[in-house]
Amino acid sequence: MPRPAKFPRALLDAAPEVRLAHFDRVTIAHPVLVEIDAALRGSIARAARGTIVLVFGPAGSGKTTLLARTEQWLVERAMPELKADPNGVAAVRVEAVTEGQPGFHWGDYYRRVLMALDEPLVDDKVDPKARVFRADEGVRRFARRRATVGDLRYAVEQALAYRRPAACLVDEAHHLAKTGSGRRLLDQLDTVKSLANLAGVPHVLVGSYGLLDFSILSGQLSRRSVLLHLRRYRGDSAADVHAFRRAVLTFQRHLPLEEEPDLVASWEYLMIHSVGCIGNLKDWLRRALHAAIADGGSLKVNHLERTALGVAQCRSIAAEAWEGEQRLFATAESTAELRRLTGFDVREESSERSAVTRARSKGGAKKPGRPGSRLPKRDRVGADAY
Repeated sequence: MPRPAKFPRALLDAAPEVRLAHFDRVTIAHPVLVEIDAALRGSIARAARGTIVLVFGPAGSGKTTLLARTEQWLVERAMPELKADPNGVAAVRVEAVTEGQPGFHWGDYYRRVLMALDEPLVDDKVDPKARVFRADEGVRRFARRRATVGDLRYAVEQALAYRRPAACLVDEAHHLAKTGSGRRLLDQLDTVKSLANLAGVPHVLVGSYGLLDFSILSGQLSRRSVLLHLRRYRGDSAADVHAFRRAVLTFQRHLPLEEEPDLVASWEYLMIHSVGCIGNLKDWLRRALHAAIADGGSLKVNHLERTALGVAQCRSIAAEAWEGEQRLFATAESTAELRRLTGFDVREESSERSAVTRARSKGGAKKPGRPGSRLPKRDRVGADAY
C-alpha cells in the first residue's frame, strides 16, 4: 500500500506558483541542523556579556534556515515578557550587505539594525555628547546635519540596551571581512565585540568559512567567541549517507505531484551534485519540481539532470568546504606547536638538560661539544611524539 503524501491533495489542482510555495515552506530537521540548532540556543541562553557566536559552513548548508529557526525560538521564548513590556523585542535579524561598495560600510549596517528595531527618524539620530549648536538671531539651537556613523553607532547601542533583544543575528557576516579604506580585519571584529559588550546583547555572526579568520585574530576575541560548524554530509561516512538518504526521502514525499518520484534511487547523484548540502538539495529539487509541473507530468531523472548545478559550480562549493574543513581539523604540527606554546615540551627539554648537567657534575668537567651539536637526549617517537 502506498504511503500517504506529506501535502494536501488539493494542491494537485492548484496553480504552479501555489505548489512551489508549498515546497518552499518545507524544512527538514536533519541531524547536523538539529545539533547546531541546539548548540546555538545553548550558547545564546548562557551567553556572557560581549559573547560572539560564529556559525559557518559551505554554501547551501542551511545557514539561513538555522537563522529562521533561531529567530522563531527567540520569539516564542520571549512572548510572555513581550506581552508585559511591548517596548521589548525578542531578537534583531539583519544582513551584512556590501553590494556596490568597496568594503563593509558600518553606517549602512547601523541603519539596518535601527530599522529592524523599528526606530523612527533613523537619519536624524544624533549623539547628545557631540551636539553642535549655532547662534541664530540670539537663539541657540541644533545645527541641522545628517547623522554620522558615530551618531548611528550611539543610537544602536541605546536602542539595543532599551529594547533588550536576546541576540542580534547577522546573516552573510563574512562580508565584515571586506575591509575598505585600509581598515584592519581586527578592527572590524573589535567593533562587533564592543557593540555586543556595551549593549549587553550577544551577536551571532553567520556566514562562510571566512569567519574562521575572526576566531584567530587575538586571544581576547578567541576567549569571547563560540565556534559552530554547520557542516555538509560526506559520502565517506555511513552515518552521513544514511542521514542524507532520509532527507531525500522526506523531500520526495513533500513534492506536490500526482505520482511520488523515487529520488532515493538516485541519492548518490543527488549527494554529489548538491555537495552534501541540504540547502543545495532543496533548491535543486524546487527547480526540478518547476520543470516537472511545466511538462505536465511526474518528476523524472531528466528533470534532475536539466536543473542540476554545473560541475564547475559544484567543484567550487566542494573545494571551499574541503579547505574550510582542513582549517578546522587539528594536525600533528598544530598540536605540537600548541604543546610548545603551553610550555609542556619546554619543561621536558629543561628536565632533560638538567639531568645531563647533573651527570656531568658527577663525572667531572666535560669538554664542550662542537658548535651546533645538540645535547644527548632520547627522542620521542610514535603517537606520543605529539
